Amino acid sequence: MADIQKMVDQLDFLIKASQNYAMNDYWSMDTRGPSDPLVLSNRIESAVERCALPGSPYLKQLETARRLPQPHRFHEVRHVDLRLRDDLVAGWYSSVVELVHADTYSDYLEMAEGLLDQGYKDPAAVITGTSLEVHVRSLCVKHGVDIEMPSGSPKRADTMNADLKKAGVYDGLQQKQITAWMDLRNKAAHGNYADYDQAQVRLFIEGVRAFMMKNPA
Repeated sequence: MADIQKMVDQLDFLIKASQNYAMNDYWSMDTRGPSDPLVLSNRIESAVERCALPGSPYLKQLETARRLPQPHRFHEVRHVDLRLRDDLVAGWYSSVVELVHADTYSDYLEMAEGLLDQGYKDPAAVITGTSLEVHVRSLCVKHGVDIEMPSGSPKRADTMNADLKKAGVYDGLQQKQITAWMDLRNKAAHGNYADYDQAQVRLFIEGVRAFMMKNPA
């Protein structure tokens, strides 16, 4: 849970440091502290290693960056971290569950709450929505509901939600609530940040937690 937040915090420091990089002698300056580019580079590399999945393109890109001399390595590591951060926020990274190495659903809902408390409502909404989708898929497996289409492609969250209602796992009211939650998640993932506020995301997290407790997978 802490790894992602550390990565975001380190990225903020890194962006501030990189604004001064236009100075030719920036890399050789004695900038010890949170804005030291070498320190930041090492910390970001460690954050990517902890958060990315084995065999993911992020780790491959990181290995390529490590072969470069400074300061090029510094900038390439920054790009890898930015891509990983952006893909997480946009919901394009396939498994947030594995990404944060969480042991239980509670862990990443707590992470979402932590992000929300620090003003990061958008990644909090994405993480909560992805956690909900993973749980819905787990409920399908538990109750013998297919999670793949006849073509072999994975079912969308709204399809699995409808199938669970048809199977009697929960009622139509719960199905509509899940549909509304996933709509909020999609708004966050597609950058429609003004369509919802922090209070709605907090209710989202609380609602998903209650749903998971009522419907364990």
